[in-house]
Amino acid sequence: MSRIGKKPIDIPAGVEVKVEGTEVVVSKGKDVKRLETHGRVDVEIKDNQVVFHRKGDDKASSAFWGTYRSLTQNMILGLTQGFEKKLEINGVGYRAAVKGKTLELQLGYSHPINYEIPEGIEVSVEKNIVTIKGTDKQKVGQVAAEIRAFRPPEPYKGKGVKYVDEVILRKAGKTGK
Repeated sequence: MSRIGKKPIDIPAGVEVKVEGTEVVVSKGKDVKRLETHGRVDVEIKDNQVVFHRKGDDKASSAFWGTYRSLTQNMILGLTQGFEKKLEINGVGYRAAVKGKTLELQLGYSHPINYEIPEGIEVSVEKNIVTIKGTDKQKVGQVAAEIRAFRPPEPYKGKGVKYVDEVILRKAGKTGK
């Protein structure tokens, strides 16, 4: 059974949470995020907390209970603190630069890779570190994964694009006679 779903979510100052039918609406200033629950869980706001209740006792109901609670928590965290992922570019001649709404990557191919930065995502480059920031956890993670996929790190020299906290298991190269 979900232990995540049991925990109420505290609503921080400046963030407004409303329930409109089966939709949870979280807003802070002009930023508004919506989560459609499709009636799978009951959402209640009391004592400046958001509380989720299961609809039934089956396994699926338990899963939705914890999932929607986590998604709502991430929306509130995104609006208050935001999310951030850092990528590190390793390799001779590998570099990145932000030009307007495009991230230009040179990753050892015969051509530069131009990646269109999606709406709501902020990308900055400092030396060989690419920082991706945004309010939507899923979108930040997806953009980081797409950029990493252009040149994943290889196990021999460690060249490529990797997460800053990622550990690359290195392999020994072939030995000469």
